[in-house]
Amino acid sequence: METAQRSPARLGFAESPPLTIGIELEVQIVNTRDYNLTRGASDLLAALKGGAPYPGEIKPEVTESMIELATSIHAGHAGMLAELVAMRDVIVAAAQRLNVGIAGGGAHPFQTWSDRRIYDTERFNQVAHEYGYLAKQFTVFGQHIHVGCASGDDAVYLTHMLSRYVPHFIALSASSPFHQGEDTLFDSSRLSIVNAFPLSGRIPLVRDWAQFEAYFAKMRGFGIARSMKDFYWDIRPKPEYGTIEIRACDTPLGIAHAAALAAYAQVLARHFLSEPRRPITDDWYLPYNYNRFQACRYGLEASIIDPVDGRRTVLADDIVSGFGRLEEHAAELRCRPALEALLLGARARENDARRMRTKLRETGSLAGVVRWQCERWMQAAV
Repeated sequence: METAQRSPARLGFAESPPLTIGIELEVQIVNTRDYNLTRGASDLLAALKGGAPYPGEIKPEVTESMIELATSIHAGHAGMLAELVAMRDVIVAAAQRLNVGIAGGGAHPFQTWSDRRIYDTERFNQVAHEYGYLAKQFTVFGQHIHVGCASGDDAVYLTHMLSRYVPHFIALSASSPFHQGEDTLFDSSRLSIVNAFPLSGRIPLVRDWAQFEAYFAKMRGFGIARSMKDFYWDIRPKPEYGTIEIRACDTPLGIAHAAALAAYAQVLARHFLSEPRRPITDDWYLPYNYNRFQACRYGLEASIIDPVDGRRTVLADDIVSGFGRLEEHAAELRCRPALEALLLGARARENDARRMRTKLRETGSLAGVVRWQCERWMQAAV
């Protein structure tokens, strides 16, 4: 472990085409008997190796009951969605050969964390050693959205500016209302698990890449962080990719919704980079934790506070009213239909968490909910 006296190497910031997007999606592997999580990642990944070639990358996650899809870099929404469809199709084919199901959703509704098995890699074993039972509890499923940045300064600025929209991404993607067999009354219970990690939350108030590097050097010198992977922030710079990474989303129940959320991030980033830059102060973050909690608890019906003028509004209304500022950018990026699909949900105040609760009332069982989740994720249609 490094000491405070050692001077760590500079982080640097990789070159990346500005406003390009990429997605990482963590998905559930369930059995087709009672639809509980199953230890199927090793078998599924082995089956994929012997199958047809596919774009992107499909890889293990921290426990054997989950895998991660990582797309290539894309200039826009259409190419990303096409790649996600191709990746989904090869996973579905392999899963059907193994008689397992694949599902979206931010948390499995009734799995028991102690039943999980850590996937045997050096990093995941280290995570289990450092964080104990939290590593198995971390069998939750998120969508990470990468947006390319021209420089580290742009990455820091966008991380701050998009922090106001963390509640929007939480509410639009929320799909983890159940935990350990109970309705949590939250739309997104997943982030409560993430909150337990010591380096969760948000980026500190640094204003450019030089200040961020100085902060990281101190944290690394103390031995608190070895790399950016140790920061579980809602949004973090990803210097080795030349991106920022939005990590607040639950995995949606379908890939079209995942691609639409990435388009929303791209449009917001283009909006902020095209207007004069605003000063970032401590006041920007005063309502941050409150707004974040509201979005997790109430979803699109949350009451949030604007950090600039102190105005309180319903989150769904804030999404809808803000679209006017984004229409031109959505048109330029050719993703307006994807954003309009998000707006439709916001106007109806309908997200995946609400749909899951409706399905529980219809089926009468959480196993029935998971079976429906598998059908939604594995269906041939987009």
